[in-house]
Amino acid sequence: MYKVFINDKPIILTDSLQNQNELPFFIYKDVVLDEVFHKLEVGLLAGAYLYALDIETSWNDFRTYFKVVVAGGGLVLNAKNEVLFIYRGGKWDLPKGRIEEGESIEETAVREVEEECGISNLTLDRFLLKTHHVFYQNKVRKLKETYWYLMHSNTEQELTPQEEEGITIAEFKQKSEITIALENSYANIQLVIDQLDT
Repeated sequence: MYKVFINDKPIILTDSLQNQNELPFFIYKDVVLDEVFHKLEVGLLAGAYLYALDIETSWNDFRTYFKVVVAGGGLVLNAKNEVLFIYRGGKWDLPKGRIEEGESIEETAVREVEEECGISNLTLDRFLLKTHHVFYQNKVRKLKETYWYLMHSNTEQELTPQEEEGITIAEFKQKSEITIALENSYANIQLVIDQLDT
């Protein structure tokens, strides 16, 4: 199964016929994807299931509708088990960014967290999951694939948000604060935070 968010509304590409969330259900080979994308973008659909017999072939085809952007990010815990958040564009988010030429995705994830939050002493723990969301840049529809890693930091230093990237706050949040932050965040970030319970 693959889950892609357009305006925080899910497209679920699946090879299961069990429609568990009561979202509209389409047969992948018969659907006009641009119509589904448009309906999600303007709010005519709350989400959609796309059923595919061969999910990997269909996923590869699905990706051809976008310019794919690969990114790495971090779910960073400190010694108090608080989670590192950033505030950008009016939303709470986790630090992440695009891969640069010659980097491994793990290197990207660590570098982006360091740059966006002004943090050091990061320890890379393990890969968590990959998330997907659609955005527009210069009228081009893009699919961001973000590889998320669990990281740890024992730093006591003051964090420095990367203001040139539009980040105005970088801070660690405890559990009760995370719940509040997620009310003003993105669906993908909830998926990453959910990994703390697995």
